[in-house]
Amino acid sequence: MADDSVRAPHPLYTALEARAAVEYPLWTVVRPLLENLQHGDGHPVMVLPGFTAADRSTVPLRALLRRLGYRTYGWKLGTNLGPTPYIVEGIQNRLETIRDREGGRRISVIGWSLGGIFGRELARNNPRDVRQVITLGSPIRMVPGDRSAASAVWDTLADLHDPDALAIMGQPDRPPLPVPTTSVYTRSDGIVHWRTCLETKTATSENVEVYGSHCGLGFNPSSAIVVADRLAQPEGQWSPFRAPLWAKGAFPRPSNWKPAPLRQVA
Repeated sequence: MADDSVRAPHPLYTALEARAAVEYPLWTVVRPLLENLQHGDGHPVMVLPGFTAADRSTVPLRALLRRLGYRTYGWKLGTNLGPTPYIVEGIQNRLETIRDREGGRRISVIGWSLGGIFGRELARNNPRDVRQVITLGSPIRMVPGDRSAASAVWDTLADLHDPDALAIMGQPDRPPLPVPTTSVYTRSDGIVHWRTCLETKTATSENVEVYGSHCGLGFNPSSAIVVADRLAQPEGQWSPFRAPLWAKGAFPRPSNWKPAPLRQVA
């Protein structure tokens, strides 16, 4: 590994990912309260699973969003094995199918971990169809040579991946997305280094820090508060997230992308 590569999170953080098993019961307890979050305009929302996960993992979040009045869609591509030709082509086709079904209405895209990286590429390639992108623990700053707790599994699947897609994913310093974007991350992430999840702060992009595990971000109450708030904004009137007064303690002051420190992370 190169001297300036980012290493996987400390093994202690990775071991603590087991707390996701506790976080899910907490979600089921507070879900009735979350159903009182902001309702939006009912626009379509596409939710993409993380690496080695499938649509089943995003059921809790999609169910909540339906309760809040949105039309939600999974990706229907099976297990996320990385950027295989089947997934690269299929995710684009899925977006077009949803767009046509919704009469051309723009789609908000939520991506968990690797799903967020895919979602960002959809937005970059289809800005007229994507309303905004919300990522949950997505390592958008990772480049070839960087490592995560999932790198061993990723390496075993490398022969299945589309080289062109990999080349694009390995260029994180491209211009900001042409649509609003929110990156939700946790400093105690045990799968990817949290700094790799940081977005460049602009007039239409932001970072929001929450407490919790990487594997629990899809059913994290704080994540749900952010997602509901972002989706409820009228189209074309995006503004940065501000935690409600009753939940301010759940949101530490976020960091923003700074190139130098990341490359020096041990």
